Amino acid sequence: MNDRRNALTPEALSMMDAIARTGSFAAAARELGRVPSALTYQVRQLEEALGALLFDRSSREARLTSAGEELLNEGRRVLAELDAVTNRIRRVASGWEARLTIAYDGVISRPTLFDLAEAFYALRPNGAGEESISGPGTRLRLRTELAAGTWEALLNGQADLAIGARVGGDPPPGVQTEPLGEMTFVLAVAPGHPLAGQKGPVTDAEVAAHRAIAVADSALRLSPITANLLPGQDVLTVPNLQAKLEAQLRGLGYGFLPEAMARPLIASGHLIAVRLQRPLSRARLCYAWRAASRRAISGLALKWWLGRLRNPATRVALLQRYDVR
Repeated sequence: MNDRRNALTPEALSMMDAIARTGSFAAAARELGRVPSALTYQVRQLEEALGALLFDRSSREARLTSAGEELLNEGRRVLAELDAVTNRIRRVASGWEARLTIAYDGVISRPTLFDLAEAFYALRPNGAGEESISGPGTRLRLRTELAAGTWEALLNGQADLAIGARVGGDPPPGVQTEPLGEMTFVLAVAPGHPLAGQKGPVTDAEVAAHRAIAVADSALRLSPITANLLPGQDVLTVPNLQAKLEAQLRGLGYGFLPEAMARPLIASGHLIAVRLQRPLSRARLCYAWRAASRRAISGLALKWWLGRLRNPATRVALLQRYDVR
């Protein structure tokens, strides 16, 4: 096994790729700066180590056997992986993190978040030098959280940046925050729901008589955040905001939705806004990251994201831009 593994060197895989691309041992030898006999010898050694013929000896051309084709395909994949690892290591050495995990609350605009990810991957850091290198080399991981779960992902080290965390009291030690903005929630129901026909503002007692649609807080250890639920009422709990919207469109209950998300559905008649006697529900949101101080932000990827989040237009889009088609 070790002999087989030792035979599959990057040099051997590059040789196989050169022979297949050029169509002959002689042409591959010229490309690699070697003599054809040296390539022939190395191929035979590789075949002996693997216990399989890689080239059809009955043809004058360098024709691959099925085993040779498999090795070529896998070898090209391995070479691409090695190039990617080399590029990522070089990026890390230059200050770009190997990985950046971003936890975002489910109420945040996903189209805007993916616009940011697209812009991040399009980066060409200074000193890249090679056009084939795509982006900064940092692997992004996006994870959706809800309510207190967004804070929990940051505090337990599962995320480097939290977007859309609820503001409440002073941030924990070692955490920096910046305001993202305020989000307004409206009560909305399907046209056939009993609350849709109510005239004038409704009371909490009238609302409590109907089933509420609520999104489950994703926190496992922190105390969950509960909003707009009334004692004793029936509740349908769903896993995310998209499921909540679907349930409300089907008339399974009432629920509070971000005003910007509900607005086009109310305008088209798919949902009916219900006025409450009490003021509209609002949530103050922020973005947060772990750092001893503002000057302690060492990773260039985190710095890039924080720079984009400081843009007022970006913050507005994260709270206002929804795709509800």
